[in-house]
Amino acid sequence: MTHATKGIVLKAVKYGETSVIASIYTELFGVQSYMVKGVRQTTKKSYGKAGLFQPGAILQMEVYHNELKHLQFIKEYGWAYLYDKVFFDVVRNAVAMYVIELLQHSLKEPEANPELFYLIEDTLKQLDRGSELLVANLPLYFTLHLGGELGFQLQGAFSKQTPVLDLQEGMFMAEAPMHPFHISGETASYASRISNIQFYNDLETISMPRLQRRELLESLQQYFALHVAGFGTLRSLEILQEVLS
Repeated sequence: MTHATKGIVLKAVKYGETSVIASIYTELFGVQSYMVKGVRQTTKKSYGKAGLFQPGAILQMEVYHNELKHLQFIKEYGWAYLYDKVFFDVVRNAVAMYVIELLQHSLKEPEANPELFYLIEDTLKQLDRGSELLVANLPLYFTLHLGGELGFQLQGAFSKQTPVLDLQEGMFMAEAPMHPFHISGETASYASRISNIQFYNDLETISMPRLQRRELLESLQQYFALHVAGFGTLRSLEILQEVLS
């Protein structure tokens, strides 16, 4: 029995002479590993198929699924959304690679979460279509909202009474905690504003200085490291910081 599902490619590695094994976040089954046979053949029929398995690609697939197996198979696949800019624009591609690496470090279980899938899909589509300002703010938006989907959404809001964001507790506080994992001032204020944004277009109302964007991105990496076991560090963050500067 096969299932129709959309999927977002997280990673693909070569297997044998002509195949790949792809890690894909699917709408129906969460993170799954798929064997894709013959995709790297140099025949006319296979030409261009390997490009469908670039990280960030949004696919429509017909798949075989067996819960008892770690490796699944794809029967049919094609583009669910064909990017105009993401694979060709340096800044947008850097944001996409950040989003994908953040997911690789954060998704530990192969369970389905349709709301999370739609967040990822919508974010990547907005990345392709959005203005430069929206694109610059998108990594912060996605990181904060991903935390919410994973169960550690920021609590409270920045104010004169609660000007400190405790990264360990994920909460805005009246005073700085004893531990070093906290931010305050404008950086905490931007975290609060972006965390409460519900519509992508509202990201165009936030013009953030480079220093605050850099500091907040680094702080959110720390935030995830505190809340996701074995999170590590993001290699793509340095590249993202460079292209957004």
